[in-house]
Amino acid sequence: MEQMETRSRTGSMVDFPWWVFLITGIAWMIIAVIVLRYQTDPLTSVATVGFLIGALFVFAAINEFVAAAMVDTWKWLHWLMGLLFVLGALYGFVRPYDTFFALASVLGFLLVFMGTLEIIRATMSREFNPLWGLGLVTGILLLLLGIWASQRYYPARAELILIWVGFMSLFRGIGQIVLAFGVRREIRA
Repeated sequence: MEQMETRSRTGSMVDFPWWVFLITGIAWMIIAVIVLRYQTDPLTSVATVGFLIGALFVFAAINEFVAAAMVDTWKWLHWLMGLLFVLGALYGFVRPYDTFFALASVLGFLLVFMGTLEIIRATMSREFNPLWGLGLVTGILLLLLGIWASQRYYPARAELILIWVGFMSLFRGIGQIVLAFGVRREIRA
């Protein structure tokens, strides 16, 4: 009886199906593969990249809103991040040409913010998540990528912007897959 009560008390923390995070992680990885295999040439439309960035931000916003609904602490940070992604997605869909050229200036800030959030999430979950180190590495890589994207020594080119978006998707996918298996482990405990 005690074990059942303990499980019901901890069950509220992990009522959300773990496989949703696995599916979103795999979706992020697929987006990363598509973006990183994308080749720019004179015939490539800049608007396509703008729409792709808008779609990427939609997935990121959904991800953050789901995370905000699940956590007990730092909810405001997830809601804020989700709102920033929604605004970025709207801009990407309404002004795809401008999105492509504005991305270099905004992407560095978003990557630094996401990396910081991932580092905080990983360190706060280290007591119950044995894979917290992977989340920490993902956050540090996002932070370094954001600093690199914000630098002004090399002008942003189409190829670099696509690489940034691809790596952001890759790091987010890894983080979501790690979170999925951490939630799965917690459910089974």
